[in-house]
Amino acid sequence: MTSSPAISLRRRRVALYALFLLPGLSMSAWVTRTPAVRDLLEASTAQMGLVLFGLSVGSMAGILSSGPLVIRLGTRPVVLAGSALVVVALPTIALGASTGQPLVTAIGLALFGAGMGSGEVAMNVEGADVERLGGRSFLPALHGCFSLGTVIGAGLGILANAAGFPVVPHLVVTAAVGAALLAWAMGGIPAGTGKVAAAERTAQAATPRPALWKDARLVCIGGVVLAMALAEGTANDWLPLIMVDGHGFGATMGSLVFTLFATSMTVGRFAGGPIVERVGRSRVLLVSALFAATGLALIAYVDSQVVAVAAVVLWGLGASLGFPLALSAAGDSGPNPAARVALASVIGYLAFLVGPPTLGFLGEEIGLRGALVVPLAVALLAAALSPATGTRRPTVQEQPAEVGAAETC
Repeated sequence: MTSSPAISLRRRRVALYALFLLPGLSMSAWVTRTPAVRDLLEASTAQMGLVLFGLSVGSMAGILSSGPLVIRLGTRPVVLAGSALVVVALPTIALGASTGQPLVTAIGLALFGAGMGSGEVAMNVEGADVERLGGRSFLPALHGCFSLGTVIGAGLGILANAAGFPVVPHLVVTAAVGAALLAWAMGGIPAGTGKVAAAERTAQAATPRPALWKDARLVCIGGVVLAMALAEGTANDWLPLIMVDGHGFGATMGSLVFTLFATSMTVGRFAGGPIVERVGRSRVLLVSALFAATGLALIAYVDSQVVAVAAVVLWGLGASLGFPLALSAAGDSGPNPAARVALASVIGYLAFLVGPPTLGFLGEEIGLRGALVVPLAVALLAAALSPATGTRRPTVQEQPAEVGAAETC
């Protein structure tokens, strides 16, 4: 693998911060206007699950293509293409909502998912490379910028809801801001990170070696990624509607509760790095998963608006570190870290494929609060699998032993 030294680590960090901020802004612009979009489409809960399935399909298409593309092209073109799709997706979603066309809205979400799936894998590979070269924790703060973007975007969404600002111009303006961020940040992404030369790819193909999916520890880490991605993604897809339909809040208050969740995620991610370095990755993931499970259980089974709001904080803090720490663990689990991060991401993004329609159809039958039993169960699964993430980053001297030890959960 190659990585260009021409751009300083500081410039790369700042560029990645901006690139993670972009999808956060875009995601929260969509999420906070979900009730308004639902009303424009006149869609039921199950129909909204199918609309959100577009996001899932796009995410899987992006995630499955991203790893091979990074290996062939490097992270830079994949990040550029993925971020551009996110920007283009918002006006498409707006068009579908304004014309009452669920299919167009689903296509827009598919574009959004494809951009997020492909771009985030490439950005995580880039971030893992920066973390490795810098010798200190970086991925939690990097994902914190995504959460910060959701906080900013959610705040703007609340204002838009409260003022009755139309969905279409809101999403179009957000897309314009995203385009500006992308144009500035791409100068800080070097060419060649994660790229494998053609001759090396040929040699690897000709050399028999165990498939990564046979690495039991890596599969366990992927299970943690899946569980915590579903815990986080459930809020991104459904939290405003859960608060509106399940706890009787108005649309503006539902968006405000989502903002509280996003704020909790942001705090957890920016504060998490020093905590992880002090107490260890697996212990932090265990506590995080239990926090998320507790928050989900309170929202699902306690019929109180006050408790629901407090539980959202637990949910957000618990979900905050799961995804970035599990990806960091995947990169540390053995040789070829870019491929390992990509595989763990593929497993994790299964949550985005099955999550929205599953919760939509289940919510149609038992209510959205009852449907939270699914992310609650997988959060408990993440707690059980958290010991698999405890492998320390190997030194040159430790690496052979470390690789040999990383065969089981």
